[in-house]
Amino acid sequence: MSTSTQPKALFILGPTASGKTAAALELARLMPIEIISVDSALVFKGMNIGTAKPSATEQACAPHHLIDIIEPTEAYSAAQFAQDASRLIQEIDARGRVPVLVGGTMLYVKALLEPLTQLPSADAAFRQHIDQRAAAIGWPALHDELAQIDAITAARLFPNDAQRISRALEIYHLTGRPMSAVIAEQGDNKADLPFTPILTALIPEPRALLHERINARFTQMLAHGFLDEMHTLRARGDLNPNMTSMRCVGYRQAWAHLDGEYGLDELIEKGQAATRQLAKRQLTWLRSMKELHVFENAESLIMYLNI
Repeated sequence: MSTSTQPKALFILGPTASGKTAAALELARLMPIEIISVDSALVFKGMNIGTAKPSATEQACAPHHLIDIIEPTEAYSAAQFAQDASRLIQEIDARGRVPVLVGGTMLYVKALLEPLTQLPSADAAFRQHIDQRAAAIGWPALHDELAQIDAITAARLFPNDAQRISRALEIYHLTGRPMSAVIAEQGDNKADLPFTPILTALIPEPRALLHERINARFTQMLAHGFLDEMHTLRARGDLNPNMTSMRCVGYRQAWAHLDGEYGLDELIEKGQAATRQLAKRQLTWLRSMKELHVFENAESLIMYLNI
């Protein structure tokens, strides 16, 4: 049960390109905070431009956490995030600062706010095996295999949902049981939170404004050298388009462009469309959240915090 002695953790959530980072940096100017990134793309080293990663100057405004923590060949699960973020909230509070969780990876938020019995940790070797099989036979074929061992999970996944198909197969490999059965066993046995969340979100209105920002940001990324960044990543020789890092929005489309599947104009079109779809999914998650305080801009959010 939450008590007043527990740390308070401020969440600044929202769809991509909604101004979350700018709001957090303005907050850092007004009060002693440390920022915990809630973004599954920012964990990867060497992926800076296409993820809109805060610059070194921006990161110098306040300590940042869970950015640049793994190589793009590695995996980082929602369960790992929840464990790391819970620890960081306590550590930041002990330093006399306010933990501020900023981002839009809603699966991370769910894992942190609705803790369940942990699923097995990632098995890098098995994931590589699955990625190799996917390259050979395609994700729809692996989706069919999943349906044979876990029809419930397979029914709610699209045949090309590589990340979730891979995870479901991995859990079956590690436990010998369908992921749906493992999750069902957990039921509503949620642990009490060791912190008190203050949930806010930035959602610009009208929706067309958000779409304009998304479209402009993708073209700005290209102008700032996104394709050069992609060339560098591809030149490593240890990445492929089936990896979690290279399936991030923008990176997947840029990889296909550099493979010659389509030209620059189509890359821009596809990259913008994929980012708008991501924002739509994020907004759907946000609309389902209880006790969420929504603001159209950083000024009104900071005013609400009464700083």
